[in-house]
Amino acid sequence: MITTPTPSMLRALPAEHRQRLMRVAREVSFPQGARLFEEGGKADRFWIIRTGTVELDMHVPGRSAAVIEILRHNELVGWSWLFTPHAWHLGATATTLVRAYEFDATAVRMMCREDPAMGHIIAQWVGDVLAHRLRSARVRLLDLYAPYGAGSAV
Repeated sequence: MITTPTPSMLRALPAEHRQRLMRVAREVSFPQGARLFEEGGKADRFWIIRTGTVELDMHVPGRSAAVIEILRHNELVGWSWLFTPHAWHLGATATTLVRAYEFDATAVRMMCREDPAMGHIIAQWVGDVLAHRLRSARVRLLDLYAPYGAGSAV
């Protein structure tokens, strides 16, 4: 399973934009086993993990959900909030006690509209996370469901 970190907010955002974003953050916690969101639900917030782990999963018809990636400290949980129709593309579960910063998506999108430079940097950060998650999903689903050797050249 892929567990390499996605691009962190600390590396992606300049200090001034990071500070502005953190002004709208609130501290939250989730007990082990809590479901943060379901695939297809309304994406109206996102989180940066402070402590703990979150599993991202994908519904697979006729099977149990496939765990796509495990997220840890400083990683972004949720990218669907930035893109219309603002619906979750994956599901997420706290696998340990999780403490995180929670952000209201509407407030952050408004901030991005008011400050196009900040909006561009946040879009780039979330886009990098999205690209990483798509690669992770592809690799994980091939690991789980492709016939042995299906990806090797003959």
